[in-house]
Amino acid sequence: VQLQASGGGLVQAGGSLRLSCAASGRTFSSYALGWFRQAPGKEREFVAAINWRSGSQYYEAFVEGRFTISRDNAKNTVYLQMNSLKPEDTAVYYCAARSGIYSDNDYDYTYWGRGTLVTVSS
Repeated sequence: VQLQASGGGLVQAGGSLRLSCAASGRTFSSYALGWFRQAPGKEREFVAAINWRSGSQYYEAFVEGRFTISRDNAKNTVYLQMNSLKPEDTAVYYCAARSGIYSDNDYDYTYWGRGTLVTVSS
């Protein structure tokens, strides 16, 4: 299983970015894919997740309706649309996959992609 995250970059506060996570190596219909992030000097934290089969979405409270996770079955890709970005959203964002339904604990995820850096300037 391979997960390839992309889409990070530098954006001003209030701007938007869309992260992509291209998944390959197996069928993900019975998997959940999640996004986590790690800011400098902080622990990795849950951002959002989606159960691939049902499309059910889950978000951490700090997202506050600004982020949307979605999937494209044909492309085997999960997206994280991030709007109204804040400087505190600056972090390396990781996508991860686990068999079964979503979890907000990073230790429950088996597969991880390399991170993509998001920098939000004030």
